[in-house]
Amino acid sequence: MKELRYVIQDTLGIHARPAGLLVKKLQEYKSDIKVGRPEQMVDAKRIFGVMNLGMKCGEEMVLTFDGPDEDTAALEAEAFLQANL
Repeated sequence: MKELRYVIQDTLGIHARPAGLLVKKLQEYKSDIKVGRPEQMVDAKRIFGVMNLGMKCGEEMVLTFDGPDEDTAALEAEAFLQANL
């Protein structure tokens, strides 16, 4: 299992456009991917779950990857987050 922590840089936090792009990107992988705060993790491949987190600028988000392509998924998710959030 891989874990990635990222502090949200976008001043609007996780809003519709980047959330949709993130979900679409993560749906490419077979691994089970969760996102959120340690006390509230949701399926990262479901837009409503990601949007309901309501994460703001400056908050640390945690992503966990568990599955056959977890290494690739974690690397590409980190690059995506740096470019979009």
